[in-house]
Amino acid sequence: MFTIQKLNKISDCVSEALPAGGYTLTDSAQSPDAILVRSASMHELPVPESLLAVARAGAGYNNIPVDEYTKRGICVFNTPGANANAVAELVLLGMLLSGRKVVDGIEWARTLKGQEGVDKLVEKGKSQFVGPELRGKTLGVVGLGAIGILVANAAAQGLGMEVLGEDPFISVQHAWSLSRAIKRVESVDEILAQSDFVTLHVPLGEKTRHMIDAAALAKMKPGAHLLNFSRAGLVDGAAVREALASGRLATYVTDFPTDDMLGVPGVICIPHLGASTPESEENCARMAAEELRAYLETGTIHNSVNLPEMPLGRPEGARLQVIHANAPGMVSRISAIISGEGLNIENMTNKGRGDWAVTVLETDRPLPENAMAALRELPQVVRVRQVL
Repeated sequence: MFTIQKLNKISDCVSEALPAGGYTLTDSAQSPDAILVRSASMHELPVPESLLAVARAGAGYNNIPVDEYTKRGICVFNTPGANANAVAELVLLGMLLSGRKVVDGIEWARTLKGQEGVDKLVEKGKSQFVGPELRGKTLGVVGLGAIGILVANAAAQGLGMEVLGEDPFISVQHAWSLSRAIKRVESVDEILAQSDFVTLHVPLGEKTRHMIDAAALAKMKPGAHLLNFSRAGLVDGAAVREALASGRLATYVTDFPTDDMLGVPGVICIPHLGASTPESEENCARMAAEELRAYLETGTIHNSVNLPEMPLGRPEGARLQVIHANAPGMVSRISAIISGEGLNIENMTNKGRGDWAVTVLETDRPLPENAMAALRELPQVVRVRQVL
């Protein structure tokens, strides 16, 4: 029986993936085996010794102290792609809102309330909100992951736009999903120079923070539109405001409002609605629950943000999982302890990711507690558990 703590309200669909009899779902627990979380910040929360995994029902995971959890041998999952359709739809809406000056027009129309001859005032004043159609315009997509591909394909196939895509790390699966109509380019600079609309779909990190700064904005076509539905930190706010004031940038549409952007002419702030659909919330919750179940029951690691991908079937023998530093000699030291107990290693898998690695072994019988303790005492081991 595993105990799963929910830090936020989570869709009831998780009960299908974590059925009663094997799992207890609770809003509070002293010693949970795993945690399901959406937006709650975990940075200040105490970390119970029992905690094996955390699953974030969403793509971003900056509300989780991943580095600290990794050092404690806690696997952290997210749910990439589960909310992709919801976000992609909002990006397409963002292009329509910005290009056609829809928000400005709606706000102006409200000022006509109570005046005589509203219909005539509308016809007289609507010319100030003239905006171009999307068909035939060029869209540049930076990042061809699950969301970027949906946006690119919809724009090319459904809206008649010329679409440029840039992503040096595109996966094979995503490459197969990309429409032939999308033109792949080699650099973000090419995207900026040629696009009427630029949309960002990359994670926020040290290499991408403020990737759109004054220098990048200077390379954009005059009067272009910038869309950011990934993270606020991808853009330099001061540089964007200056580009808007000078006319270099026509509009900036973001799903991540910040104080310095609210009320700025040319900025459309959407209150982080990208994944706010019932379908998206259910998809994310179900995927997060399935990731936890696979990890707890078999040791399978899929969509982890801190440990290597490790698909595993049902164990054929006693399965042992060891999380340790990705250092030379670790596998031999682990194997020596197991062999010293007279156990036969029937299967073994070792995979690394950066500074960390996971070794999974199957033996002819369960490891005795004294051997488990010996493994835990290895200086570079942070977690040892008998999966089944």
